[in-house]
Amino acid sequence: MSSTAVLEAKIQVVNEISDRFQRAKSAVVTDYRGLNVAEVTRLRKQLRDAGIEFRVLKNTLTELAVQQVGGLEGLKNDLAGPTAIAFSYDDPVAAAKILTKFAKESKKLVIKAGILEGKVITAAGVTALADLPPREVLLAQVLAGFQGPISGFVNVMAGNLRNFVTVVDAIRKQREEA
Repeated sequence: MSSTAVLEAKIQVVNEISDRFQRAKSAVVTDYRGLNVAEVTRLRKQLRDAGIEFRVLKNTLTELAVQQVGGLEGLKNDLAGPTAIAFSYDDPVAAAKILTKFAKESKKLVIKAGILEGKVITAAGVTALADLPPREVLLAQVLAGFQGPISGFVNVMAGNLRNFVTVVDAIRKQREEA
């Protein structure tokens, strides 16, 4: 292969990586050192089942892609050693949940950093993201927060109406007796 062909292939890879970063709702950067083939296969299956793309990438090419995308410069320090990145295009929390759980179980996988909606987050941020309840639970909590004051208002108004009816009934009974 000529050096021009190699250069063109590398440019294409950099473009593909930057495209993944731009399309992904979230990405998690990991160090997979120490995982055996069976563990990596099991992890890849879990991620694939959740619709997450898990790629082992060259750090130098990933750094070029980070520069190309812009806004991800904080990620450069985490691109050292064996690096694999999980790209989540649909659910921004799914990759963080799966990788955090796997890291706790295996003790070999290390979460280095993450990207959430185009912003770099720390490993602690990825763990915090993984600890969030599912989207449906969060929506239910928000709706319950809205429902509380409304139902309280309805109860207050109903109480006033009950009291009014009681007073009117007492006046009616008083007039009937007189």
